[in-house]
Amino acid sequence: MNPQRTRIKICGITREADLDEAVAAGADAIGLVLYERSPRHVSLEKAVALAQRLPPFVTPVCLLVNAPADRVAQVTGALPQALLQFHGDETPQQCAAPGRPFLRAARMAPGFDLLDFAVQYAHATGLLLDAHVEGYGGGGKVFDWSLIPPSVPSPVVLSGGLNPANVIDGVLHVRPWAVDVSSGVESAKGIKDAALMRRFCEAVREADARIADAST
Repeated sequence: MNPQRTRIKICGITREADLDEAVAAGADAIGLVLYERSPRHVSLEKAVALAQRLPPFVTPVCLLVNAPADRVAQVTGALPQALLQFHGDETPQQCAAPGRPFLRAARMAPGFDLLDFAVQYAHATGLLLDAHVEGYGGGGKVFDWSLIPPSVPSPVVLSGGLNPANVIDGVLHVRPWAVDVSSGVESAKGIKDAALMRRFCEAVREADARIADAST
């Protein structure tokens, strides 16, 4: 799939000022981490407050890791407009149970069968491809993009160690539906840098322009 415009998700937002800057930079979605072991964790109350600041057409995404069903229900009840992102070891049944659109994170490593994974999670709105690191995401590590097969049947969200310097290469190589960045636009864990967010979004737009020029 070669989208005319690569969508941008800025994940790990913890502060109102950072959310406002992410939106101003051109983010299509912001990620709210509801995983307590993450340095970018926010409480559900904070996530609700941040999501309420978003203008129309910017989507809040709630990142969950192996959360029990009652916690997932609590999140979906408090944030009815949010997309869910399952970033742990959730089964297809657990992801589908809330009856809400969701992203499923895939931890990319040699030998991982992404096509089989895509079939298992066929109901996912998209597959978020991240590096296989200790813990669950947020490692700031780039994985080998050649591990991605050319015919993934679901929209791909490219993640894992992206930053303003490498995202052009990522978009040109993978042609993802969307890109996801967290540590690559931070001055410290959970603290976003407004200039880096702007540079990241500008780089994505530059990559899109190169693709459009090449196709004319």
